[in-house]
Amino acid sequence: MCGVCGCSHQGEHHHHHDDHQHDHHHHEGPAGHAHDLVRIEKDILARNDVYARENRERLSEAGVFAINLVSSPGSGKTTLLVKTIEMLKSTVPVAVIEGDQETSLDAARIRATGVPTLQINTGRGCHLDAHMVGHALESLPLKRNSILFIENVGNLVCPAGFDLGEALKVAILSVTEGDDKPLKYPDAFAAARMLVLSKIDLLPHLDFDVGSCIEHARAINPDIEVQQVSARSGQGMVGWIDWLIKGAEPIGRTEAVVHAHA
Repeated sequence: MCGVCGCSHQGEHHHHHDDHQHDHHHHEGPAGHAHDLVRIEKDILARNDVYARENRERLSEAGVFAINLVSSPGSGKTTLLVKTIEMLKSTVPVAVIEGDQETSLDAARIRATGVPTLQINTGRGCHLDAHMVGHALESLPLKRNSILFIENVGNLVCPAGFDLGEALKVAILSVTEGDDKPLKYPDAFAAARMLVLSKIDLLPHLDFDVGSCIEHARAINPDIEVQQVSARSGQGMVGWIDWLIKGAEPIGRTEAVVHAHA
């Protein structure tokens, strides 16, 4: 069991790449066990950060603007990604790493857009890590001055703690989820450069308070940017696409990488 998040990385796995293994050391008594968990957590995150630095260097040298998309399940992340690719791919080359616990259903939807897509299944693991992504980069054809979307496993907790080597994180929050989510899951929003409020076409049918949600997010992260979008109606999509294109420009990408190290 992972000392950081409690997910299991033992037993059956369905990665397209090597499993990331967590070391386990057992001590007698509750005090020893607590000490053990702290050490395991530090070891896991330290190893992950090494892989993340390697990924970031590789992506920067290749001129690839990598974005880690994090959200809870059902936020509309894949639907938004498909619409984004359709609007973006004629302007900027795009590739995708798709993370799910099981199945390749979302990857199939993304491949239908015609962009290079690689699936990583984590089994019982609840997040991608930098080691998995590094192996994916070895197999994924990436063009210079392109955008790489990394669609993380649906989870607002664990992905926030694992740097994948991306330039930045984008947190996607559906208006069907509740405007208090930034307060309930602060780490995800503290780590994100951008908050995308999705499914805004449903707002007339909901009690979601957009102003309160943004206020909560900025209480956690004063610098977070916000885009309100609907992949279904197209509302707000042009602004989102413009933000992505700007980030993919060499100057914008360098600035993003510097920010990621800050």
